[in-house]
Amino acid sequence: MRLASTKTAAALCGGLLLAASVPASAAVDAKLLDMLKANGSISQAQYAELQTELAKDQQAQAQAQKATADQIAAAQAAKSSELSAFEQKVAWAAKTQFKGDVRVRQETVKIDDQNNSQDKNRQRIRVRLGAYTDINPQVSTGIRIATGGDNKANSTNVDQNDYFTKKDLWLDQGYIDYHPTAIQNLHIIGGKMAQPWVSEGDVIWDNDINPEGLAATYSLPVTKGFELFGSAGTYTLKDNISGEGTQFKNDLRLNAAQLGTRIAVTDNAKMTVGGSVYQYENANDCDPTAASTSTTFCGLNINGNDTNDFRLYEGFGQLDFTGLAVPVSLYGQYVVNSATDSDEDTAWLAGVKTKVFGFGLDYNYRDTQRNAVVGAFTDSDFGGGGTDVKGHKLSAAIGLSDNTALAVTYFNNEYGDYTLGDEVDYDRVQVDLKTKFK
Repeated sequence: MRLASTKTAAALCGGLLLAASVPASAAVDAKLLDMLKANGSISQAQYAELQTELAKDQQAQAQAQKATADQIAAAQAAKSSELSAFEQKVAWAAKTQFKGDVRVRQETVKIDDQNNSQDKNRQRIRVRLGAYTDINPQVSTGIRIATGGDNKANSTNVDQNDYFTKKDLWLDQGYIDYHPTAIQNLHIIGGKMAQPWVSEGDVIWDNDINPEGLAATYSLPVTKGFELFGSAGTYTLKDNISGEGTQFKNDLRLNAAQLGTRIAVTDNAKMTVGGSVYQYENANDCDPTAASTSTTFCGLNINGNDTNDFRLYEGFGQLDFTGLAVPVSLYGQYVVNSATDSDEDTAWLAGVKTKVFGFGLDYNYRDTQRNAVVGAFTDSDFGGGGTDVKGHKLSAAIGLSDNTALAVTYFNNEYGDYTLGDEVDYDRVQVDLKTKFK
């Protein structure tokens, strides 16, 4: 009788321990339950009852774990959704690149045999800031603002002058670039864009000019070391210049096309050659009374020109040698205006550039006859801008630190004064401190 009582007490203690352990853990170890039955601590009925309770507790624990996991998953999903929405809102920022530069210039201009009012000793600045964004894999856009003393196309300089007054900012670029993934290296560009053509000199185009219109560019790698490139476009210079109606056909326009190639002659020599055509339409139809108040001329006969007829054929090239003791590049361009009856219809430039002891050196000589190119668009610094000018340009630059350089440029030119009819000596010195970021 005492033995039976002892076993009953043991069973009750085992049951109590088992029951107490259930709330403290997700489930009672099934092996422990089997051990209690095997050593006689619990009866078959107690074993069955406790096994049923064990199954219920295990099921409850599994449901609780699932509910907790579902709550965590829901919270993570909500957080991910919020983050995804935020990422979508700011995705443009991750795909946007900002580029800009600042230049501070000391400039001296000396014109012989002229009154002192044409000589200059001035300080100038140039500031440009652009944002360039990939809208999607096939579309990108660019917007750039720049300083300028006025809205002329060929200069972004502004004088440090006028009692600390604020300086004007102008829209310098604003375009959309469509580059379909189905045709690699094709770009269709609309708006006010960077020059889509290749230039190996600035006889035709000042570097600051950004044309407005519609253009297409394409490059085709034919074989290793051999590539074809080209561009074509139509650009608006003056809307409805004839004043005879609003039709597109009345606009003063530029139609341009270019084709060229880049060739790796050897491992240490590369060559770029090509040709361009620039055709101007309706320049002779200008109605001075309908001309924009933002311009001081009508047509194209300005800055040395005495004709409105321009169809320019250009040949250009550059030869780069990298295997020499110092790298050397030879470059040049030749231009003929086939539309004019004038004998002064040719321009050419030949130059060489290299880098020695950290100094970048660039020299060229050019001769631009009166009606060879459009005077409003050629280099605005050489000979004071315009045509009927020839002479030397020499520049030297050295890097002071990352993206910061000091440069000196000297112009020794002569121009045939289209007012006085005789040649004038023109000297210009520019000292530039410039920096950029990207």
